[in-house]
Amino acid sequence: MSDLPTSSLLLGVNIDHVATLRQARYALMPDAHNAEPSLLAAAHEVEAAGADSITVHLRHDRRHIQDRDVFELREKIHTKLNLEMGNTQEILDIALQVKPEFVCLVPENRQEITTEGGLDVVSSAAALERTVKTLQDAGTKVSLFIDPDLNQIEAAARVGAEMVELHTGAFANAAPEGGKGELLLLKESAILAHSLGIQVNAGHGITTTNFPKLMGVPHLAELNIGHHLVSRAVFLGLGRVVRDMKTMMSAYGFSVPAN
Repeated sequence: MSDLPTSSLLLGVNIDHVATLRQARYALMPDAHNAEPSLLAAAHEVEAAGADSITVHLRHDRRHIQDRDVFELREKIHTKLNLEMGNTQEILDIALQVKPEFVCLVPENRQEITTEGGLDVVSSAAALERTVKTLQDAGTKVSLFIDPDLNQIEAAARVGAEMVELHTGAFANAAPEGGKGELLLLKESAILAHSLGIQVNAGHGITTTNFPKLMGVPHLAELNIGHHLVSRAVFLGLGRVVRDMKTMMSAYGFSVPAN
């Protein structure tokens, strides 16, 4: 069994949808001096509220985050930058220039509204292994966004990823009285990844409502949350919603609670 750190559960805040709001008006005026809301201001606000890292997804179609955003955040945020990206040479070249602390490789479908599934590491192992090594050689730690599937966990270990981010979408989308099967898959996947020496993160669809159930998943190191926090921030403000989430997360323990 790996001796992975057992510090408190960390929160990475995805601010993509702050950029979505900005692009709704300023997509055709990228250099407008009055473009708002400011992505950097949002990052600083969530950092001040306790966020442990800032996550952005630089998509091929640049629907929200722009290249300049990634470079500015890398230079001016006070925490760590987690860059989500598809496994393409164009975005890899940018990542190698930016040198974020973390990269999370994700599948990317141009027709999707948001990332709707995990990477198929099993069938893409050779291509992913090359990208993982290239990023690691540049000093960036690599995570793979995968469904809670034991075969995918084992494949992630084979390609050398230090981390996996378990896709919690199926769990989050289950009816409030359901989700037991999805939760079991998350538990089994977290246990296997931890036993293989891989850091276990999780993300997609996590909210203050479903997080208490997610506390039953062992070995979680970091959650990446975006849409829910930005949605609540419309009514309560970014700082408040990040503090609320961090307070909930502080109750998390690494051992599996009794059913």
